[in-house]
Amino acid sequence: MPPTRRRKTAQSNTAALEALPNLGPKSAQWLKRAGITTPSALCRLGALEAYRRTLAAGASPNLNLLWALYGAVHGMDWRNIPDIERSRLIFELEGIRL
Repeated sequence: MPPTRRRKTAQSNTAALEALPNLGPKSAQWLKRAGITTPSALCRLGALEAYRRTLAAGASPNLNLLWALYGAVHGMDWRNIPDIERSRLIFELEGIRL
């Protein structure tokens, strides 16, 4: 595959991530660095695992990225995530099972 085509594919994958609710260029860049390059890959992994992988890849996001990822996976604005769901995500992130 010629380098130009590969570059174009990577750009379109990033653009596809950016098209999801709550995700912008920086979020898409972090996801790409973590090996998550498509919306389907993000949905397959889920918000929590995608967040963990961005951390493992060296990104330094705060919890707003977790909310953005959850909203992107579920097709909703991050501000509409119920508090109980936010708490569940934090507990799971910290390894606490409810």
